[in-house]
Amino acid sequence: MNSMRSGSRKWNGEVTARLAPVVLLSLVAALFVLATAVPHVRAQQLPANASWRDVNLAEYRQHLNALDSVAADCQAQLKLKKPAPANNNACDPDRVGPNDRVQGPGATASQAREVRYDWLRSVLIHAGDKGSAAQPVVVGAHSSAKSQPKNASDLLNDARQRLQMDERQAESPLATNPAYTDERKSLDAILAQRDYQGVTKVSVRDRVLEWLGNLFDRILTSLAGMGARAPWAARLLEGLLLGGICIVLIWFFIRIERSARVRLVPDVEPAPGSPSAREWQLWVKDAQAAAANGMWREAIHSVYWASIARLESGRLWPADRARTPREYLGLLGGNDPRKPTLTALTRSFEHTWYGGRDAAAADFNTALELAAELGVEAK
Repeated sequence: MNSMRSGSRKWNGEVTARLAPVVLLSLVAALFVLATAVPHVRAQQLPANASWRDVNLAEYRQHLNALDSVAADCQAQLKLKKPAPANNNACDPDRVGPNDRVQGPGATASQAREVRYDWLRSVLIHAGDKGSAAQPVVVGAHSSAKSQPKNASDLLNDARQRLQMDERQAESPLATNPAYTDERKSLDAILAQRDYQGVTKVSVRDRVLEWLGNLFDRILTSLAGMGARAPWAARLLEGLLLGGICIVLIWFFIRIERSARVRLVPDVEPAPGSPSAREWQLWVKDAQAAAANGMWREAIHSVYWASIARLESGRLWPADRARTPREYLGLLGGNDPRKPTLTALTRSFEHTWYGGRDAAAADFNTALELAAELGVEAK
């Protein structure tokens, strides 16, 4: 009984050690779900009709001027200190209009500059909330602890300054890109030296890793913008993540159950006719007697059942006279170090006994070596 208790404590400790990484993985995945859910909720507060339009520099400046007027109207509404009518809300984020895709002189569509106005829509949403004019708010995810919180009026002032600065920048002439001809020649001469021949060449492995990194970045970028355009997609991804965690947990529990299938059984007398009902030393004597008479098939037969009786006498499984050799293999877990040895011995026994293959002394000696690894000592 003491051996059974120590075996049970050992098995419980093994289960606890296997469950520890599973619980840690579940906690990390849950924290990831909570961390990703917050940006999705914030993104859903913005208007979903923020489309794009292609504009030139003149139309871009006109749009900036109109946005400055929108911010000024919202400031005027806040100074009235009374709620605006639902059909005449100066702080409506829909007044911002679509985002701009600005094309400069001589630029192609692929070289257009994308200008987003989600930051201005967020300011207008905050300013349009009831009582937000006097309510302070901290702007920016990287704000330090010493930064002072800003109310809606201050945010609108900052927004107007940013729009006016963008408008002045759009009115300034475009600077021509320098050619850097001399500098490029100097760098080419340096890189052409022998010391840099191996550095300038990019291996195939580095190219593949760079391509995979760029692909991963594009996938994350598309998923980040999906939360605002399709809120259901964010919920679907969270559901898939939770479903994947559940599947992993179920898989771990199945692995633990299979590895723990071989447990200690009560110390009872073996059933009559089972291999352990006869001492394994007697099976070994029968094998040696058959080998002395040149009956190699019978000798291998006795060696196999001596091994089964040896394992069964250690209470690895309940004794059963009707169990087949393949069922004995199934009783050993996949991580049991004795399973490969018992598999090889079972295959040799099946080929000679059930398959009718002729056996020789070499086959008998190989069976004895395998049985010795399972604890069967032939004297």
